[in-house]
Amino acid sequence: MTVDTRADATGRELPAGRYGSARPRPGGRVRRWVIAGVGVLFGCGIAYLGYVNLGSPPIDAERTGYSPLDATSIKITFDVTRDSPGKPAECVVRAVMRDGTEGGRREVFIPPGGSSTRISAVIRSSGEPVTADVFGCTYQVPPYLSTGAPPTE
Repeated sequence: MTVDTRADATGRELPAGRYGSARPRPGGRVRRWVIAGVGVLFGCGIAYLGYVNLGSPPIDAERTGYSPLDATSIKITFDVTRDSPGKPAECVVRAVMRDGTEGGRREVFIPPGGSSTRISAVIRSSGEPVTADVFGCTYQVPPYLSTGAPPTE
């Protein structure tokens, strides 16, 4: 039988059997590999989310001009660039009043066509609009917009 004769930091001999064995615990290496693997998977997940959320959008619109028509309407012209030109799209445009509030909004159907399309639309407003902008675009076109039928109330 072997006796555990370890010494503390001052060099004094420790009582045998009181502080356990000096052998390293089994599984330490496996635990490190598991933690490293989980860390790599977590990092890959964060990178994927960043790519999906911060990558280039599949459809984008940029206002090229606007002109007030009368006291309650404004005409906007904008370019739509998309990665799937064969798919129809929808853009929401809005009229903005002098105090910065939204005075009117309109959904505009973008038919399938080239990768870049120029569109013009008239937006009616509840007050006098001073500018117009594109709120956003999507490939999820509502059925009432793509059929040409007026929306039901």
